[in-house]
Amino acid sequence: MRRRSLFATLATPALAQTPPRLVVPFAAGGPTDVVARMLAQSMGAVVDNRAGGAGLPATEHVARAAKDGSVLLFTTVIHAVHRALHGARLTFDPIADFAPAALIGVVPMVILVRPDGPADLPALLAMLRAQPGQHSYGSSGVGGSSHLGVELLKAMAGVDIAHVPYRGTAPALQDLLAGRVLLVMDSVATGAPQVRQGALRALATTAERRSAALPDAPLVADTVPGFAATTWNAVLAPAGTAPAVVEGVSAACARFARAEAGRLAELGVQVPEDMSPGATARFVAEETRKWEGLIARAGIRAE
Repeated sequence: MRRRSLFATLATPALAQTPPRLVVPFAAGGPTDVVARMLAQSMGAVVDNRAGGAGLPATEHVARAAKDGSVLLFTTVIHAVHRALHGARLTFDPIADFAPAALIGVVPMVILVRPDGPADLPALLAMLRAQPGQHSYGSSGVGGSSHLGVELLKAMAGVDIAHVPYRGTAPALQDLLAGRVLLVMDSVATGAPQVRQGALRALATTAERRSAALPDAPLVADTVPGFAATTWNAVLAPAGTAPAVVEGVSAACARFARAEAGRLAELGVQVPEDMSPGATARFVAEETRKWEGLIARAGIRAE
C-alpha cells in the first residue's frame, strides 16, 4: 500500500507534493540508518545520509533549513555532546536551534568480552580494581556512546581502564575478538548477533530495563546502582517550525512506533511511553546535562 506523506494534511499543497527529508548524520546501512528508513517509509519521507564531521554538517544543515517541517533531523546521543566536544567550532546551538518532535526510542548498549574473559560484571570490576590501568577497552571513537558509556562506568564503579578509540565499532570488535582489548561496549543492535553466535559474551546491558534483544543479560544497574547509558533515536525539527507541524511529526512517529513495535524490539530499540514533543525536549535536555557533566569531569577532548 502506498504511504501517504505526513505533510499531505499538515502543509501547503506545494509542500504536500514533496516528500520531507529525514537527515541522518551517519552513513547508510548502520543501525541508526535502518530505523530511520523504517520511519521514512512509514511517514512517506526520504532519507538523506550526511555522514562525517562528527555529525556537525548534517546537524547544521537541518538547523538552517526551512522551518516548515520539510527537513527533519534523525539523530542520536551525539546531539547531546556536540556542545561539550565542539563548542568553539559550532555554528548552531543543539538546544536553541531545534524543536524536538519525537523520541523514537532508547537503544541499550551491552558490555562485550571474549568467551574466555571475565565471567560476569562483578568479576570484571574486581579485575579492574585489582589491576588498575593494566587493561584497555575499544570504542567507535571519542565522544561516541561506546566511549562515554565506559567512562561513566569508570566514574561510577571506581575503576581504571585505558581507552583505545577506533574509527568505528567494527575494528574495535575485531581487536576484541583478537584479544587486543579487554572489552567493548556496543549497541545491542550490533552486539547481540555476536553474542548469539557465541563469538562474544554479554556481561550486562546498560538501560533501565532489560533488552528484548538480549533478555538473559543482566543490567549494569544490578551491580552499579543508578547506572544508565544508552544511545537513542530522536526526530528534531528546526526551531521556529509551527507547533502544529511538530505535533504532526510526533503523531506520525508514534503511529510508526506502535505499528513496528515488534521489529523495533528486535533491533534493540526500547520505545518510551511518552513520545510527545515536550517529553522529547526534556529527555534531550537531561541527556545533554548528563553527558556534558561527564565530559567536563573526565577531561574528554574531541579528536
